[in-house]
Amino acid sequence: MPFRDDELRFKTITLPCEWIEDYRPGSYHPVSLGDVFNDGQYKVMRKLGEGSFSTVWLANDLRNKNYVALKIVVSAVSGQMNEERILSCLATLPEGKRYTTQLLSEFEHKGPNGNHKCLVFEIMGPNVNVMVEELPQFKPRKREMRVRYPPTMAKSILKQSLQALALLHANGIGCGDFQPGNMLFGIDGIESLTEDKLWQEEGTGAAQASQVVGRLDGKDDLWAPSRLYVAQPLAQFTSYDNRLKIKLSDMGGAYFLSDPPSKLITPHGLRAPELVFAGKTGASLDVWSFGCLLFELITGEPLFCIVGSGHEDDDLALRFINRLGALPDEYYQAWKTLALYVKPDGTLFNCRLGGVRAGEEPLMMPQQSMEEVFDEAKPDLDEDECAQVKELIRWILQYDAAKRPSAEAILLHPWFQAIRLADDL
Repeated sequence: MPFRDDELRFKTITLPCEWIEDYRPGSYHPVSLGDVFNDGQYKVMRKLGEGSFSTVWLANDLRNKNYVALKIVVSAVSGQMNEERILSCLATLPEGKRYTTQLLSEFEHKGPNGNHKCLVFEIMGPNVNVMVEELPQFKPRKREMRVRYPPTMAKSILKQSLQALALLHANGIGCGDFQPGNMLFGIDGIESLTEDKLWQEEGTGAAQASQVVGRLDGKDDLWAPSRLYVAQPLAQFTSYDNRLKIKLSDMGGAYFLSDPPSKLITPHGLRAPELVFAGKTGASLDVWSFGCLLFELITGEPLFCIVGSGHEDDDLALRFINRLGALPDEYYQAWKTLALYVKPDGTLFNCRLGGVRAGEEPLMMPQQSMEEVFDEAKPDLDEDECAQVKELIRWILQYDAAKRPSAEAILLHPWFQAIRLADDL
């Protein structure tokens, strides 16, 4: 190896993008605008996004004369992917194209950091986390402004994503990473645009779009790109009116329910208690995540906001108790660090993560139920509908996974039956 695993090689990158130190054998492939892949077929024009296991780029398919999304997977997991099998299964389903992003092609690319699986998808717009920031009513941003989707949009997003989830479960597939970052808006009208209209915008100042990569020792680096780019999703070409379309994307965390993985990549704030305390998998995990997202999209705030602390499971367990009430005995018994927070008689005495250290006092946070936090957020719904949604969330977020409703059952609930989509008209 030309460098140690714990060695910092690069000057600090201040842009919101992947960590530059991850450009090393086994990880990301270095990409620059204008690069071509698959024997000159795909020309990279713009960065659409990045994640822990891939970067995604807008590319011009020069052979088929259309635009595509090119997902380049880190080399360390490129040979261990379930994603292709899942996508192939979904492609055979009549409803697959409607609810999930379509895989158009795949190939392998050899680079300085290893062999990378490259997946070619239909082009889509921003994810649900990003698009809310692009809505015109939030520009310019003002202090104390509540940035959340209008109720009609939130309901459409929720119903379409739930339909996608029901499709996966009906065909024996668990999502494993059901979150707003994996829900993409449909896009219209870019095929008639020339490359220069879609090329990565440079940006300046606070909107800086790229930054030069430099090594601390001044040497050239063979494993990293010359620049890192900020993701620029195609928000200006995205449909967000009454006919908005949502598709579930990124099946990198998906799995066949009959063959669950040893570890899931579900974000901590969306993890079900049976996963946290017992490591159990199953379709009910995705249903729990959906219940959390129902709260989040209607209120504009996450139900369980978990930040990196080294004690994420403890943090989440405390928030379960706070928002939803006492845990079942089996989870208290499985909670390895229970004594740091709960007395033998079951009384919560401390919320300080990691326990009470010498010289410190126990920390108790205000206890607010899910319903109280929901009301405090003042959703844009009338009183009767607020009550209906809170009851719906409680029905979904049951500690006992066996009592939790299925995605199909939730779709039959009166609140979802009342949501009319463009395809229903």
